Amino acid sequence: MDSSAAIMDGTAKDFTRWQAKVEERDIISQMHESILGHILSFLPTMEAVRTSVLSKGWIDVWTSITNLEFNDSVPFSGKKMQKEQYEYFVNKMLLHLGILRTQSFSLCLTSYHYEPSMVGAWISSILEKGVQKLHIQYADKVHFPSHSLFSCNSLVQLKLQITCSLSVPTFACLPNLQTLRISGIKLLSESPIYSKDLILSFPLLKVFEAKGCEWSTKQNLCIQAPLLEKCSMSVWTSLSNEPCKSSIKIFSPHLTDFSYEGDLEKEIILSNPSSVQTASVVIVIDEDRKENMEKLGFQLQKLLTQIREVERLKLLLYKVLVNAADIFTHLPAFGRLTYLQLNEVTGEALLNILHNSPRLDTLVLQNGVFDFNKDALVSTSVPQCFLSSLKVFQFKGFNVHEHELLLAKLVMENAAVLEEMTICTAFWLQYSDIDIERVKEQILSLPKCSSSLMIQFSQVNGS
Repeated sequence: MDSSAAIMDGTAKDFTRWQAKVEERDIISQMHESILGHILSFLPTMEAVRTSVLSKGWIDVWTSITNLEFNDSVPFSGKKMQKEQYEYFVNKMLLHLGILRTQSFSLCLTSYHYEPSMVGAWISSILEKGVQKLHIQYADKVHFPSHSLFSCNSLVQLKLQITCSLSVPTFACLPNLQTLRISGIKLLSESPIYSKDLILSFPLLKVFEAKGCEWSTKQNLCIQAPLLEKCSMSVWTSLSNEPCKSSIKIFSPHLTDFSYEGDLEKEIILSNPSSVQTASVVIVIDEDRKENMEKLGFQLQKLLTQIREVERLKLLLYKVLVNAADIFTHLPAFGRLTYLQLNEVTGEALLNILHNSPRLDTLVLQNGVFDFNKDALVSTSVPQCFLSSLKVFQFKGFNVHEHELLLAKLVMENAAVLEEMTICTAFWLQYSDIDIERVKEQILSLPKCSSSLMIQFSQVNGS
């Protein structure tokens, strides 16, 4: 055997011996505890805790978990835990929070009904340990620890899907919060002094969503969020008959996406509305508050005036036009608006909006139009957007009424650059005696101003 062959043979033997030694070692146990904790964080929390029975060296490894997820519907050892067992498990785990390095905590209670005070105590324990990401989901009532929440400076992400009352202090600051999502919460004033504003300061907040919340604060609520980009609010006032004069002020110079749903009982004030590019406004009127229609019209006009520089707007009104047909009489000019979606609108109101939207590119009528005055149609001038910008027209909820055919005729005869017109007939028409094919032929035979217009039909309302 030459020298090179001997060297190769010796190297191979050394590698074999090294490989055997590696295979004999417990590599996992040699890992740093923080690494093991990170790995265990990808397991369901209850399964991660079970690793403590593997050996003495694993007894406390689970305490390095950074992400804790508690869900009473997740099976443990192949079966669902009983309520008492789950309560014991959560209480036992929360006792260890002081030694845990928890960054993220999720508590989803969907299987059982728990004592409101017990759930509140759990949440309080979590908040007091300096968690960064917190998600709570529970459908029943909770005694929520408001003070613990507003003193938890470590929070970065917060998602609350619970039924509870949240007492808002005169001033609170969550300096690290970046994402806030709440639903089902009733906001109350902690201070009895009605003359002072309530100030919530979120220096780093970028996303704020509030759905299904009842805003019952007597004072004005000021949300200071200089980095806020997306704001979605469902604002319902108290169901009592007491007049509501307070407002919600949002100080956010970089807000680009704004959504509002509610009854407009509380005034919404945006500090820099010209930055908003996309907006959604959904107004629903309570049957018992019809007498406030004049105030509603005024508040709606104020809100739309604030966001008049918006580029995309979804404006959905429910039970509004039935009680206030002239709500669109005084509208601001939407100089940048390119996309508009409406659900309840009269022909006259639609013309007012179109005249105030000279750059409109896409128009979507979700439920057609209520009526269309023939005399008003003859006397009106052609909207500027028809002559230069309107390219897409979607007519959903088409009921084959005469005024709807008049609108289709108006668009086709005057929209000079229209490229796509989609007509979605109402669902009930497929069970009627109306000859849809004949209606299609009637529409297709109308004169077209645009030579590139393509007309499509759908038998079912696609909204």
